[in-house]
Amino acid sequence: MNAEPAVPEFDPSSGLPDDPAKAPSLWENYLRNGLLIAVFLLMVWLAFNVHLPSIEEIRSRVDGTSWSARFGFIILYALVAITPIPISVMAICGGLLFGVFQGTAFSLIGVLLGSWAAYWLARALGRATVRKLMGKHAVRIEQRLESRGLLAVFMLRLMPGIPYWPVNYGSGAFGVSQRDYLVASALSVIPGQLSLVAIGSFIAVPNVFNGVVIGISWIMVGVLTIWAYLRWRRQPVPATPVAS
Repeated sequence: MNAEPAVPEFDPSSGLPDDPAKAPSLWENYLRNGLLIAVFLLMVWLAFNVHLPSIEEIRSRVDGTSWSARFGFIILYALVAITPIPISVMAICGGLLFGVFQGTAFSLIGVLLGSWAAYWLARALGRATVRKLMGKHAVRIEQRLESRGLLAVFMLRLMPGIPYWPVNYGSGAFGVSQRDYLVASALSVIPGQLSLVAIGSFIAVPNVFNGVVIGISWIMVGVLTIWAYLRWRRQPVPATPVAS
């Protein structure tokens, strides 16, 4: 007797490619396309009818607001640093608005305030909650921060591919002391912030000085990143404690 061909089992959770319940309705397609057209027409109208101020005009307005714009920038930077939003945009804007020296100072204050707030927020949330929030970063960050303190935070800040926010929350949740965290953060963020602020300052004023600052700061970032990576590779990874 010839054996009947095996029939593959159907997995209800996978759904069918032509499942009408999962297919978007005609009205959803109309709405989506209509919104895209509306946004496009709005952008065209803004381009032809709204005068966007130049960088020089923006900087002159900022200079005329005394310290209110600077204070607002620091607060906004701190709020961004608490979230997973990349802080590089804020640092570049700092250079655009305030130049190399003031932009670097205000960016450092903002990022450190936000990082400090995230540290204490993580302590309040607890280890288990923060581990869930960190997602794919949780295991690597926890392994490196466990019992290493200042040096671990310093290296994680310099490692490429690791955003600021997992280090902020991981340091608070996984037992890094406040002193080690603040000292390591203050030392490690300076080269990166300076390099990004310098880019913004060069965009606003493309002179030799800003170009030299970009070159020097990015050399510093490159050297420190290579050092952190090599140091990272040489150190054994401690075992992550298994939750009971």
